[in-house]
Amino acid sequence: MGIVVSGIRPTGNLHLGNYFGALRSFLEMQQSYDCKFFIADWHSLTTHPRPENIVRNVRSILAEYLAVGIDPEKSTIYVQSDVPEVLELYLYLNMNAYLGELERTTTFKEKARKQPENVNAGLLTYPTLMAADILIHRAEKVPVGKDQEQNMEMARKFARRFNTIYGVDFFPEPASFSLGREAVKVPGLDGSGKMGKSEGNAIYLSDTEKEIHKKVMKAVTDSGPTEPNSAKPEPIANLFKLMELVSSEEVYKYFDAAYNNCEIRYGDMKKQLSADINTYCAPIRERIVDIAADTAYLDRVVRMGAEKARESAAATLREVRQIIGFTAR
Repeated sequence: MGIVVSGIRPTGNLHLGNYFGALRSFLEMQQSYDCKFFIADWHSLTTHPRPENIVRNVRSILAEYLAVGIDPEKSTIYVQSDVPEVLELYLYLNMNAYLGELERTTTFKEKARKQPENVNAGLLTYPTLMAADILIHRAEKVPVGKDQEQNMEMARKFARRFNTIYGVDFFPEPASFSLGREAVKVPGLDGSGKMGKSEGNAIYLSDTEKEIHKKVMKAVTDSGPTEPNSAKPEPIANLFKLMELVSSEEVYKYFDAAYNNCEIRYGDMKKQLSADINTYCAPIRERIVDIAADTAYLDRVVRMGAEKARESAAATLREVRQIIGFTAR
């Protein structure tokens, strides 16, 4: 059984993009792989969140992971900061990471551009910490989007470099992973791009029926097609993509035909889409509320996940220390 590792920063609630883009695949992966899903609270420190926000967001993500069906008996679900071994490996990897290669990473340059007053060392060494998260479990597969592929290549590079420096075949080179189908890119409601927390265009799994309706009804549209079978502009194609994910085939075909016949009424389409999204999300939302209220259960899941993750991490670190030369004293 191969080891799969994936993490998410606790910077807000999970949304439909997270669900269709990753979480549904996680549910299948946990049936066949040794999955370790973590909440990356150390990674969130690059934006200097307040302590109470870290605590609240970690608990929210944990409840949402459990609500969509990630099973703590099948998968290891843990909080990154509960596994201090990661930081020691992060230190060792940083000793063999070079300033030039870190400065050239796309994620660093983008973050530095977006927050020029806060270009901290954590942003610079984000790929090293990500590599430590993966390599601490000697993971073979990591489900990531295209925007993280450069960081995955860095993780492979750091694994190779460690093996080469110390003349060992210890760390596997982790592969970017999907279940064999094309990754689902869920569009946002603002007419372009993908759904995301920072873009303000997301429908969250915890959104109420009223919130969903309000967001969908404000989605960007146009004045409608003037020629039969016209190509759909991006904002309209985005609405149809969302409908394809949550609505029945009959509903999708009805509105697609209306568009192709120049008879589309976007108000009707949005009302239907809003209702279908709510029908899809309502059971998940109800489970989120129930699980979030059961603090004793969440505490048990966190403790169990920390124990399992630390057992794996400690085993790796014992060997790393011996390889480097820090033998037990």
